[in-house]
Amino acid sequence: MYQILKQNREKTKYFILFTFIIAFSLLLTVVFKNDEKIKNKEINASFQYEDLTSIKEFLLTLIKSPFININYEIKSGDSIQKILKKFKVHNNEIQAVINQYKKYSNPNQLLMSNKIDLIIEENLSEKNYSIAKFAIPITKSTTIEITKDEQGKIASRKIITKLYEKRILSENVIKNNLYSSAIEAKINPDAIIEFARIFGFEIDFQRDIRENDYFKIIYDKYFDENGEFVKSGSIHYAHMSVNGREITLYKFGDDKNYSYFDINGKSVEKALMKTPINGARLSSSFGMRKHPILGFNKKHTGTDFAAPSETPIMASGSGTIVLAKWCGGGGNCIKIKHNSTYETIYAHMKSFARGMKKGKKVRQGEIIGYVGSTGISTGPHLHYEVTVNGKKVNSQKLKLPSGKVLKDNERKLFEVHRIKTDVLIAEMFAEKK
Repeated sequence: MYQILKQNREKTKYFILFTFIIAFSLLLTVVFKNDEKIKNKEINASFQYEDLTSIKEFLLTLIKSPFININYEIKSGDSIQKILKKFKVHNNEIQAVINQYKKYSNPNQLLMSNKIDLIIEENLSEKNYSIAKFAIPITKSTTIEITKDEQGKIASRKIITKLYEKRILSENVIKNNLYSSAIEAKINPDAIIEFARIFGFEIDFQRDIRENDYFKIIYDKYFDENGEFVKSGSIHYAHMSVNGREITLYKFGDDKNYSYFDINGKSVEKALMKTPINGARLSSSFGMRKHPILGFNKKHTGTDFAAPSETPIMASGSGTIVLAKWCGGGGNCIKIKHNSTYETIYAHMKSFARGMKKGKKVRQGEIIGYVGSTGISTGPHLHYEVTVNGKKVNSQKLKLPSGKVLKDNERKLFEVHRIKTDVLIAEMFAEKK
């Protein structure tokens, strides 16, 4: 009996000891695991912090621009060289900026208190800076902007910030042609081209003009504060006495949407101009002819206008350029689709005007290129074709639909505008005398 009790006590003792060992082991495991979790959290947090720091530094590297913007106020004794040396600009570029500025003013005589808009780029390898932009005012209305392009070329341009408008009355008798007579009257070339565009619907400048025909024009000119001419503005009134005909036209409408109307309120503008070039002569008509180079009879599907090389060529109507490329015997040529009815072709061009390419929308009278002798040609001239519903026709005999006629309230407003313009003309003539 005693022996049995003793054995039971021994078993109980070992059980308790075994239980204690297991419990202690479990406790150590839990503590160790919790400790590992804490350590892991600390390690992960450390890694995350280091990762965020690296990303932040990387992003700052990307965001940090090498370009520095400076708004510098000109001080007494400043010159371009002194200013750019202050900002450690490379000597070669300083000289290039000075050379560009010399085209407009003295680089050693800058206007005090004016501010220069300067952008420089840091050259880490050379420990100096390059010019990106140097904009400096030379008058109250004029700023010179000097910039460097992607190829490293430094160039300049004059920016007019304020213009003064003056309305001008000019007139002259035509002795040779409209262009030379207009130049003699000190009308600017761009205004002459617009004048020719307006009358190009009614007058064939190659055949209708006679010696001692007469014109007068009222248009805007823009000047800077020194009185130097900058550009021409709108034509407000235009009159021509041509071969016994008196044609008077008035601009009517706002600056974005206007047209030219005769004294009866009828728009002079049609789908196409009669001639897309000024100062030329008709050198070859539409129809059968002996080809001047090929030597055999062939139908001439257009009209040729002989003119000096580089004479501007205008779009005879508004539309979209559908072709602008080398056309073999036609040389450099442009084709314009005006609408579902009319298309025009201009061939033998010396060059295209800037921006003229397939898909470009052009307005009536806009310069699209310049007279040349490219392709199969005996000399500088424009070959001009008109296509109506897919058929090539004689542009000189083409009857075009009449322009818009003002009615009702528009007509009343036009009459008031016309009377005011006539009064202005009378006053300007009185001042001229």
